[in-house]
Amino acid sequence: MSFGSEVNTPYATMRGREFPAIRQFTIFLENRVGQLLEVVRRFEGTGIRIVALSINDAAECAFVRFLISDADRGREILERSGLAIIETDLIGVELPEGPQPLLRVCTALLQAELNIIQAYPLIVRPHGKPAVAIMVEGIDMAMKTLHEKGFRIITEADLDGDDAGTGDGV
Repeated sequence: MSFGSEVNTPYATMRGREFPAIRQFTIFLENRVGQLLEVVRRFEGTGIRIVALSINDAAECAFVRFLISDADRGREILERSGLAIIETDLIGVELPEGPQPLLRVCTALLQAELNIIQAYPLIVRPHGKPAVAIMVEGIDMAMKTLHEKGFRIITEADLDGDDAGTGDGV
């Protein structure tokens, strides 16, 4: 007996439903001069931009975390390079107008009892506004909480768009 051949139940992965998280890539580099430049050059001429970057240096190696404007194509480039990568989902959050916008984001997550594991700013400004990338415990609950509190969630599509620059058309 074959299961599923007559079943017409649609299914899709979280990504297939336009999952709103943004993907972070973490790579491990030897602590040698020029290692980061070699990685950055792999995106030269591809149209893919690095839109956020974080480097944690240790004695023997460095952990480089970054977001790119086209995660699917970027992953292919990194894999073809032979680099060991870790892919993680983060939340992109547009910072609201007014004083202490990061305080408002942190307060919303604290009220939901969600811990921030790491955070760093986006180099680009989707929709002309500052934004941060945040890794949290319970990403689904964090996205729901931030959405309910009126925060705008940044998606991968926002990172690849033409308006992901400075906000002034440049």
